[in-house]
Amino acid sequence: MNQARVSPSLSVIAFVALASLLTGCKPANNNAETTASVPAPTQPAPAPSAPATDSPAPSAQDSAQNLIICFGDSLTAGLGTDLGQSYPDHLQRLLDAQGYHYHVVNAGISGNTTKDGLDRVQFVIDRHPKIVVVEFGGNDGLRGLPIDQTQANLSSILSQLQASGAEVVLAGITLPPSYGPDYIKKFDAMYPALAKQYHIHFLPFLLKDVYGVPGDMQEDATHATAQGNQQVARNVEALLKPLLKK
Repeated sequence: MNQARVSPSLSVIAFVALASLLTGCKPANNNAETTASVPAPTQPAPAPSAPATDSPAPSAQDSAQNLIICFGDSLTAGLGTDLGQSYPDHLQRLLDAQGYHYHVVNAGISGNTTKDGLDRVQFVIDRHPKIVVVEFGGNDGLRGLPIDQTQANLSSILSQLQASGAEVVLAGITLPPSYGPDYIKKFDAMYPALAKQYHIHFLPFLLKDVYGVPGDMQEDATHATAQGNQQVARNVEALLKPLLKK
């Protein structure tokens, strides 16, 4: 997908539609680990989905190749797209085309908060990934959870992954303006602070060059289309490039 893209702004207007992001939708594809979106913040938030205690054991393919695990929520799982059209699927194709020998695993789960991610982190560690792309926090913010707790959960996720020997990268998200400038400012500052603390590569906005681009966002205006996920994969690939080896 080489057409000119419009870079989204992190302005107030650009994120009004993100109010429905990430929690409570039914899974819309057959990815091994699916996700969900969230009702608008004016509606009661559903309870978080249960941790995935039955995560698959490492396969022969996993052990034969270097693993990249994309660990997150509906933006990672590819909500609303067909099987094989999430950003991790497109990332796999990009890496294959360039001669990299990595196996990309989609570990996105419906409606996950950072607490859900923390509950699942050991299952990621048990697969012995070389690289983990961490994308959490949107559901916490949309529920108005204390930012200090969200940051502590993310910090624990990053710390445990690093202690396991994995290379970790962090992808951020932001909130709609209805949450107020003070809360949003603290929320947005959480990601670069964590990236600095753990000395990891950092993507401020996962939907960079996707949000607001015709054809790249679904009708809910919160999740990328299959076409949009191709660009998300390019965003993540650029983040990973310094860590990749042939």
